[in-house]
Amino acid sequence: MENNILKVKIHEFIKLTYQYSNQFPKNELYALTSQLRRAAVSVMLNFLEGYARIKENVKLNFWEISYGSARECKYIIYLAKELKYFSEDEYLRLTNLIDEISAMLWVSMTKIKNRKL
Repeated sequence: MENNILKVKIHEFIKLTYQYSNQFPKNELYALTSQLRRAAVSVMLNFLEGYARIKENVKLNFWEISYGSARECKYIIYLAKELKYFSEDEYLRLTNLIDEISAMLWVSMTKIKNRKL
């Protein structure tokens, strides 16, 4: 159940990322726009790849990559706000959502690490 909630939140984050990044300047299309979108999708794809694995070490590896992509998104969102590509409300919505996703991923990774001890 927890993983289903996480998948829904990541999916919402991806959709908002695409929606909000549409307003980035056209000269960012192959820079920040592309990087943010790829990182956002990477959060989901690596989470799902790990979720589908049986071996816990493999699962953990993919979830760590997913977590890293989430942190990458967090910085890009901050930079975009500083460059005034996002409104304050958009920034807060994305930041709160990616922080929540990151925390849920961290808990999932910690559970695996604790089972290995």
